[in-house]
Amino acid sequence: MGEKIDRRIRKTKAQLRAGLTKLMRQKSVKEITVKELVDEVDINRSTFYLHYTDINQMLDTLEEDLLNQIMDIIHTHPLNPLQETNFYFIQDIFTILAENADLCSALLGPNGDIAFVHQIEQIISDQYMKMFQSSSISNRMNLPYYYSFCLTGCVGIIKTWLKDGAKESPEEMAKLTFNLIQNAMQDLQKH
Repeated sequence: MGEKIDRRIRKTKAQLRAGLTKLMRQKSVKEITVKELVDEVDINRSTFYLHYTDINQMLDTLEEDLLNQIMDIIHTHPLNPLQETNFYFIQDIFTILAENADLCSALLGPNGDIAFVHQIEQIISDQYMKMFQSSSISNRMNLPYYYSFCLTGCVGIIKTWLKDGAKESPEEMAKLTFNLIQNAMQDLQKH
């Protein structure tokens, strides 16, 4: 009996998530009402309130889940300057993005939550900057510029990939991204 209830809860939450991401492609999350969301997914308001207090709390919950997945990847694949092992970190990020393409596309879209995107960028930035502080890179003066270039480029790659329907596999995207980052970092080593 418990598994049947769990399955229904997961199904309801999946419907709500799909409905929210669909609505976020059309308008800002601040403009989305509970009534509009439950009408979109054809469930009762009371069912929504069994799981969430409001739209913002629902979005916070979804974002926290993504954030936890990213933190798990950071702990699983510690970053090392110019190491091949960084590929697996990038591949796992693209895997999470693919598994959550609907939500990630909405969050990165014009009606998305830019504060959440900045939070992810900050977490990754903190990890990379720690990594580079302990590295043997001699040209530390230009490091923030190279890092900014790589981070902004990665966000652009992700946005384009999601906007185009995430047709390439996470592995293909990780190879492309890894190679671009490696080229930039190798250039930093030369100067």
